[in-house]
Amino acid sequence: MELDTLKDLYIGEIKDLYSAEKMLVKALPKMAKAAKDTQLQQAFRTHLKETGQHAARLEQICKELGVSPRGKKCVGMEALIEEGSELIKENPDPDVLDAGLISKAQHVEHYEIAGYGTVRTYARQLGFENHAELLQQTLDEEGRTDHLLTELAESGINVEAEA
Repeated sequence: MELDTLKDLYIGEIKDLYSAEKMLVKALPKMAKAAKDTQLQQAFRTHLKETGQHAARLEQICKELGVSPRGKKCVGMEALIEEGSELIKENPDPDVLDAGLISKAQHVEHYEIAGYGTVRTYARQLGFENHAELLQQTLDEEGRTDHLLTELAESGINVEAEA
């Protein structure tokens, strides 16, 4: 795919985010299973449902643009997920694992927040206001997940890991 216009870049970034979301659909159940804390498990399960909606929104945008959402591999998300897998394989103390899972999940959330913020801005610049609204919905959900993870860490999980 040639990148000659902002629209070309926009489509490429949308496809990259779609790839990232599809990877997360596979990774989040593993993170939920590895977590000890029940609230953390539930946070991962809730975000799994949202992630499916995020992918569906990207599919809708691609349909409106007349392109397939497939065809790109998000190497950034692949690396972040691999870091989480490596942490789980190290088999740390369960409380430390929960704190580490939050860390890895927040890396993912911040990566997604950056990506969705960028494409939302591109959508506005290109006059795709309906796309911008869909992307803002996802951006808001990613932000809420990030804040929830911070609350879980600060309200007990990091304290337990420290003990």
